[in-house]
Amino acid sequence: MIAFFGYVSILVALVSSVGLVVQGIRVSRDPNPDPARLKIPAYGLAIGGVAAFLILEIGILLHDFSVAYIAKNTALGTPFIFLFAAGWAALEGSVVLWGLMLAVFTWLVWRTVKSGDGLGVLALAIMGAVSVFWFGLMATSANPFSVCTEVVNGFCSDTSWFPLASSVAPADGVGPNPLLANHILMAIHPPLLYVGYVGFTVPFAFAISALIRSERERTWLERTHRWSLVAWIFLTAGILLGGWWSYEVLGWGGYWAWDPVENAALLPWISATAFIHSAVVQRRRSVLQAWNYVLVIMTFALTIFGTFLTRSGVVASVHAFALSSVGPLLLAFLGVILIGSFALFAMRSDVVASAPRLDSLVSREGFILVNSLLMTLFGFTVFFGTMYPLLVEAFTGREVAVGRPFFDRVAIPIALLILLAIGTGATAPWRVATGKVLWQRTRVGLNVGLASAALTVLAGVSSVGVVTVVGLAGFVIGNIVAFYLHQAGRAHRGGKSWPAALWSTVRNEKGFWGGQVAHIGVALSVVAIATTSVLAVRTEVPLAPGETAIVEGYCVEYLESFSRVEPERNVVGARVGVLDVTCSNTRRVLEPRLHEYPKFGQVITTPTVWTTWSDDVYLSLAAFDESGIRLKVLIFPFQWLLWIGGFIIVAGGALALGRKPRRQVPTSNQNERSEPIDV
Repeated sequence: MIAFFGYVSILVALVSSVGLVVQGIRVSRDPNPDPARLKIPAYGLAIGGVAAFLILEIGILLHDFSVAYIAKNTALGTPFIFLFAAGWAALEGSVVLWGLMLAVFTWLVWRTVKSGDGLGVLALAIMGAVSVFWFGLMATSANPFSVCTEVVNGFCSDTSWFPLASSVAPADGVGPNPLLANHILMAIHPPLLYVGYVGFTVPFAFAISALIRSERERTWLERTHRWSLVAWIFLTAGILLGGWWSYEVLGWGGYWAWDPVENAALLPWISATAFIHSAVVQRRRSVLQAWNYVLVIMTFALTIFGTFLTRSGVVASVHAFALSSVGPLLLAFLGVILIGSFALFAMRSDVVASAPRLDSLVSREGFILVNSLLMTLFGFTVFFGTMYPLLVEAFTGREVAVGRPFFDRVAIPIALLILLAIGTGATAPWRVATGKVLWQRTRVGLNVGLASAALTVLAGVSSVGVVTVVGLAGFVIGNIVAFYLHQAGRAHRGGKSWPAALWSTVRNEKGFWGGQVAHIGVALSVVAIATTSVLAVRTEVPLAPGETAIVEGYCVEYLESFSRVEPERNVVGARVGVLDVTCSNTRRVLEPRLHEYPKFGQVITTPTVWTTWSDDVYLSLAAFDESGIRLKVLIFPFQWLLWIGGFIIVAGGALALGRKPRRQVPTSNQNERSEPIDV
């Protein structure tokens, strides 16, 4: 009955989506649109989406192996956390999760739409159209409730989409992909990404609604500000935890490999970041309207593109866990989105081009625009590098590879320019910035940056790249902190105590200071990326029991081997002592392991990491037998700074959610100094 009720839930959501489209279009044409007329389809979509997900999870927890998806992705011995995460571990389940998120977002948007709000009603119709695709996908080629109709050698070998078909259930399931059951982050990382992906449906729907209605106001942008930020926050957190998972699980000693599917997740984040920055300018100065339409359309399209790469099988990736025939459908949907959206954009060119131009590039809005363009350029190069091998193979049959050297060569100079734009633009005045004003507002940051670079050299770092990055990061952080203290000082001179002044400065301008906190996180993250990439030590050492080896100030000693049996896997490993350089005092005992999954005939190397204030000591087994081990030893300076920086970025985004809408526009540089800073 799990299959029957689950499929009925999908049909309820699908029919409700169609109803939302039809009724939404009808209601939007009324002189005074009433969103209450969309209550039934909005609730039906939400109920159907939530029910489909819950029923699938109930079936998983009950081990209903008559459902093919459950039989192929879970087993009796699967630990609970990974059993629950199996709900989105493969294609069909991930589509259900997407549908759940979309249904919830649609219902939440419906609750914000008031009587007479034609823009919101039409946006709901557009979200309904997107829902039609996803729930239509579930009802057809990505049906999570197909039933097993034949079992061969204990495994489900044939299925039927019809939920009431005569079904059989194997005694046990296959179990999840070993890589998806090797770390708790895989229960967290995908849902965060999906919230981010699906969340950008909201600003896309409002933007298309505004284009259809030929609205010249920036209402759609103001109304979707928080929706965009929420999606961006979750997408940022998802990418961060994905890198952490890669670092902790895959054993190659890194967190980002420019893998095609990694790039597919990064691309919408890049365009969304550019959009959030340029949206600041339009809300404040009523410029960059056309650019914002382009960015929001591209962000939504790139979420579909990322799903296509992950689920189509066109690329080989450790992240491409679910391969199926849905690729052409996703590609067709992507084509409809791009062609339809940009055709509408062209038809409304008189509307989108109506905003005034920038007064000067040397201004806060100018630096924000430069930052947005740099992000877009970066996104284009990542897209080109990802797609080039596929295009070459498709048209010539030759296999080519675009690897890390290409992406690094592109990313490094753009990252440096972005840091420079962030540091300068954060404190620049609106409209026009004179040289004198820029110098006054950046001189502290310049001094901090120079001091940071000098200290890095004195610490023994000879890499020009690392010194440059540290200097620019110091410039960014110094500028932001100095400007914050300056603004708080004004409040203090107005009669507030220093604690009250410090707090009120942030409280009154959460949008601006949330952005600056995120920029500090970016600066720290870039420093971490530079140090872990350039200054890392990588080596392999053979060790017999009792032997030691010295690696970059650490002594490693092979103590003993061990083995144990865990659910669905066999574990063998080595206990390795990490001692001081004299090999006399044991500081930590680590256990790099090999996880063997008999059902899959697969062995996964699982590293172990010890984090100190200055380094990550990263140990992984390159070889293991009775006579000894071959130990991969990696030392990453200040690796922890990357995770801290990432979480600071997320925290900054969360702080910016408290932004208060502002409508004032500065009229001159002179009053810029006294106006609110809010962005």
